Amino acid sequence: MSRPLPQPLALSVDFGQGFTDAWSAVARFVPKLLAFLVILLIGWLVAKLLARFADRLLRKAGFDKLAERSGVAHALKDSPYDATGIIVKILYYGILLVVLQLGFGVFGPNPVSAMIADVVGWLAKAIVACVIVVVALAIARAVRDIVASALGEAPYAKVVSTVVWASIVTLGVIAALGQAEIATTVTGPLLTAALAAIAGILIVGVGGGLIHPMRDRWERWLSSAERATARGPARPTRPARPVDLEAPENIDPM
Repeated sequence: MSRPLPQPLALSVDFGQGFTDAWSAVARFVPKLLAFLVILLIGWLVAKLLARFADRLLRKAGFDKLAERSGVAHALKDSPYDATGIIVKILYYGILLVVLQLGFGVFGPNPVSAMIADVVGWLAKAIVACVIVVVALAIARAVRDIVASALGEAPYAKVVSTVVWASIVTLGVIAALGQAEIATTVTGPLLTAALAAIAGILIVGVGGGLIHPMRDRWERWLSSAERATARGPARPTRPARPVDLEAPENIDPM
């Protein structure tokens, strides 16, 4: 019984179907591209309007005065932007990122949209962190002035007011870093330890165990400070009178 001879393979390419698929892909992409460009244009206009509105709102609310009281305005005197301008710029670029996320969303789920969403979420926290730092600096400066005025001309006034200022600024920076989720493994325990120390001191003091010893120490410190203040600056010593060897009373008789 003879076997049938193998038939040659028939290779055929459907050029018509390929052209149809390519044209369909282009026809689906062009409307999405146009929608992407329209979203970018409208979003850019909206971002500029919101940035101007936020700038006017912050300046009318007195954010510039708060920045001056905190010392931030003095630190930014050589910068082209003040504290309000920096906040507005962050807000402006954050809105643009939101617009980009909406624009890329036209093309469907993609990694770029997910990355932009993470950045936008962090920018919102960064704005809040900047506000926390400015408010903490303003409060610290006001408390420092109050403490310095209360202590008057005491020799330890500058040291105490500086320590109070540094403590408030440190707490504000730690809270801002925690808000921005920067080094949370370090800032979180530090803030917890600082608050626990303050609470412990208050509890022990209110409980009575620390009142009398600290009262005695404060009385000794205040007494020493009052004596130092009442003593005043040391009087300059009079220079020694030169000895006139030619005077008769200074001649050593032989």
